[in-house]
Amino acid sequence: MLNAIYIEQVEAFPDTTITLTNGKKFVVRESVQEVIRLANDFYRQVAVVRLPEGLGGSET
Repeated sequence: MLNAIYIEQVEAFPDTTITLTNGKKFVVRESVQEVIRLANDFYRQVAVVRLPEGLGGSET
């Protein structure tokens, strides 16, 4: 499991390669699109990405 906060770059060489901010690289089975989706899901879970109005949170 990788911490999405440390992902700097995701590329296909053709294998999906994730480069972290410390320069380490990992080759993973998931597609680039899947890695991006999983990272976005993580950011939403930790509230780094704010949901658009009406899609969550408290209504005032």
